[in-house]
Amino acid sequence: MTTNPPRPEVLRYTAFSSDPDGGNPAGVVLDANALDDSAMLAVAAELGYSESAFLTAPPEGLGGEEGRAYGIRYFSPKAEVPFCGHATVATAVALAERVGPGELVFATRAGVVPVDVVDEDGTLRATLTSVEPHVEEIADADLAEALAALDWPEADLDPAFPPRIAFAGARHLVLAAATRARLADLAYDFARLETLMHQLDLTTVQLVWRESATVFHVRDPFPVGGVVEDPATGAAAAAFGAYVRELGLVPEDAVLTLHQGEDLGRPGELTVTLRAGDPRIRVGGEGTRIG
Repeated sequence: MTTNPPRPEVLRYTAFSSDPDGGNPAGVVLDANALDDSAMLAVAAELGYSESAFLTAPPEGLGGEEGRAYGIRYFSPKAEVPFCGHATVATAVALAERVGPGELVFATRAGVVPVDVVDEDGTLRATLTSVEPHVEEIADADLAEALAALDWPEADLDPAFPPRIAFAGARHLVLAAATRARLADLAYDFARLETLMHQLDLTTVQLVWRESATVFHVRDPFPVGGVVEDPATGAAAAAFGAYVRELGLVPEDAVLTLHQGEDLGRPGELTVTLRAGDPRIRVGGEGTRIG
């Protein structure tokens, strides 16, 4: 007679907000060593959040202090993803509540991601450091298909921000709207955009509008994860940081503020930090438990 393994404790945290009703919610399983891929996917699908994170034993040679270094995997309701920023922040906050603020180290499928957690007047704030990023051009035909799926005329794009595919742990297509109204009006062809994103191995489409030199508003369609829109997207924020630096749109040393989730009624704030001489991108934000 076989028995099913006990169901793991599934925590719920939001990232990039100190308000449980803001930011991006994630499932967090602090001990997923007994779960196989199908079990992790089932937990993520049942929760229905854009991603959930699952901690496993650290791989050999990872480094970091005992109890502060882990393997980590991320699942959307439909599939595993190599890296997820908001679920990383959520997990780091959950761990810091148990082992205290400080440095954590996560071995992701995309590479090693350190996270620093600090306590700011009783609110925990986590800042992840991405793997080394890169930026590439997108073919004209693929761009035309993306715009058609979004129902965005090319004239609605900001010419100062040319479309690119950016990577800082996962691939994201960056498209900049010329106006806030264009960004707010998001009604896209789910199946058509999903098909293109699978072809290009994209995790989200990072839609942005520049409010000022260092302040941006962003939205992230996520049909490949089975979610219409991701409320706050750390991996895309990291990719966007690489994009603006690569194209010389911000100084080499810069701190950017990204507002996301306002159009969904779940406002969140992401801080993107660029450092001269270091290709990696830092993405930080607050987090808190839901319920």
